[in-house]
Amino acid sequence: MDQIINHATISSDEIIRPTRLEIDLNILSDNFRAIKNHVGNAKMMPILKANAYGHGLVRVAQLMEKLGADSVGVAVLEEGILLRQNGIKIPVLVLGGIWGNQIPHFLKYDLTITASSIEKLKQIDEIATSMKIKAKVHLKIDTGMERIGVHYYSAENLLRESLKCKNLEVEGIFSHFANSDNKELDYTRLQLERFFEVLRFYEKHSLQFPIRHISKSGSILQMPEANLDMVRPGLLLYGVYPSLEISHTIEVKPASTWKSLVVYFKVIKANHPVGYGLTWQCDHDVRSVTIPVGYGDGYFRSMSHKAEVLLRGKRYPVIGRISMDQIVVNIEKDSAYNGDEIILFGSDGTNKISVEELAEWAGTIPYEVLTNINTRVPRVYLNSDR
Repeated sequence: MDQIINHATISSDEIIRPTRLEIDLNILSDNFRAIKNHVGNAKMMPILKANAYGHGLVRVAQLMEKLGADSVGVAVLEEGILLRQNGIKIPVLVLGGIWGNQIPHFLKYDLTITASSIEKLKQIDEIATSMKIKAKVHLKIDTGMERIGVHYYSAENLLRESLKCKNLEVEGIFSHFANSDNKELDYTRLQLERFFEVLRFYEKHSLQFPIRHISKSGSILQMPEANLDMVRPGLLLYGVYPSLEISHTIEVKPASTWKSLVVYFKVIKANHPVGYGLTWQCDHDVRSVTIPVGYGDGYFRSMSHKAEVLLRGKRYPVIGRISMDQIVVNIEKDSAYNGDEIILFGSDGTNKISVEELAEWAGTIPYEVLTNINTRVPRVYLNSDR
């Protein structure tokens, strides 16, 4: 059982925080295969940005490489460099925008660059020429997200310019859906049609298509026509559905469980308030336990007076305001002992608390729940020999 904090591995006989995120690599592997089977011949680019959605960038990348992923996607240069420094050999696409002075580092570490404008395309070509290296790029087309990328209606100039560049290879061309996590898909279909309009340039000039990709988790589940040459599964890979309203056409399971332990038990007298701001009290004596987790770990303060945890398979409410490092749980007249396991999200017998529930309590989305789990929470990897 591997334990990793801030990318450093700690042997299992060393002291570790009671609060930890357990990642089952068997489940993660099964999710990868389920998505791959669903998309057929489309290539797989698992998205590993934001510390692999909280699951650990390097360890998940190692698994994806072992499973035969065609490439992986990250958001920023530093994530790509970290993968190369840890021996990852498969192609790594950095999906975000770039500064000109970053380009030599992309080339040094053999990272694939997102070319989002004619100016950046020329910069990449010039620096690649000076370094005598052939750069690999994916052209970014904005079909309706209004972040980075050339607008679909003026993209032909970018594509023409890319044909003139001598020291770069246009390996791919892509866009990004703004609304594919919803059941209503009119805008998503409009974006796909806009992308097809851009791609007609290659047909018109009898050119071979670069790798075409636009589909993410929501559209993988709902729009097979968007899979094209490659798909980019993110949240779905980790076993969490992007929203409750869309069809779950692929069977995946949560790959992670957030756990902690009881570190203190006490009886709170009637009318004795709990926590900062004195926001909770009871008209009768209750038993409580203290758990060493808080908003400093990513357990949102906005879940105060809403969150629940599992103890011995039963739900109990978090009481008082969530602190930076601790929460208090009301177990009423039940019993608990120091060292009892607490489930923050995950299953405990027949009962479970989902990532989606935490998102609802916090007033946010499942993506933020997972990516917000701080790196001071150790990642513990199960079934690492598979």
